[in-house]
Amino acid sequence: MPRLQSLPAPSAEPAAAPRVPGQRSDPQKFKVDVKPSRIDGQGAFAAEPIPARRKIGEVRGESISVRDARRRAKGQQRIMLVEVSERRAIDASQSADPLRFTNHSCQPNAVLRIRQGRVEFYAMRDVAAGEELTVNYGETHHEGRLRCRCGAPGCIGRL
Repeated sequence: MPRLQSLPAPSAEPAAAPRVPGQRSDPQKFKVDVKPSRIDGQGAFAAEPIPARRKIGEVRGESISVRDARRRAKGQQRIMLVEVSERRAIDASQSADPLRFTNHSCQPNAVLRIRQGRVEFYAMRDVAAGEELTVNYGETHHEGRLRCRCGAPGCIGRL
C-alpha cells in the first residue's frame, strides 16, 4: 500500500522572481540610488562602494533608429538616448534602470561603453557609497546649446 509523505515545511525565504523567456535578468552589478543631483535634476548615486574598473551596470530601453533618436532629442533638455551604432539607438526615457539618470561631468568617475549593442557603465576609479555617478558624454544631441553644470575644475562650459 502506498504511504503518504508529508510536505516539506514552507521556506522562510521568498521565492526568486521567475525568469521570463527572452528577458534578461537585472543588469545592475552594484546598487544604485536615484536622488536629487546638484548637477541636474535627478542623479544616479552609488549605494555601496564600487571598485575601480568594475562594471556598474547597464541601461536598457527601446531600440530605435538613429533618425528617430535625433528626432526625439530635438527640443528636449534631458535626453536619455544613446546611439549604439550608426543605425541604432537606445531610448531609455521609459527604462526602470537607475543608471539612466547618470549625469555628465567633465571630470567623471565612470565611463560609458557600447558593447554588442548594450549601454554599459564602468567605474574609472574607486567610487564611495553616496557619491554621484558621472560620465563624460562627449558629443551630445544638445550640440553645444546646453550649459554644463558639473562644476568640475576645467569644465568645458557647454554640452
